[in-house]
Amino acid sequence: MGDRWHVEVDRSVCIGSGMCVNHAPKGFRLDSARQSHPTAPETDAGERILAAAEGCPVEAILITLADGGEPVYPPEE
Repeated sequence: MGDRWHVEVDRSVCIGSGMCVNHAPKGFRLDSARQSHPTAPETDAGERILAAAEGCPVEAILITLADGGEPVYPPEE
C-alpha cells in the first residue's frame, strides 16, 4: 500500500488562481469566493496533487503524511 497524504489549503493565502484545479481537477475545487478546497482532506499520494502544490503561485497548499504528519510539500529545509 502507498502513502496517504493529508492535503490542506491555507485560505488566508489562497488567491484563487485555479492552478490547483488545472493540475488536479479531481483533487481540488474552487468555492463561490474562488477559494481552493481539497475534495478530500486525506488522499492517496499522487503526482497530480504534488504538481498542484508545486504549481500554486502563493504556496497555499500544504501536504503532510497522513500517518505521522511529516511534511511532503513544502519540504522542510
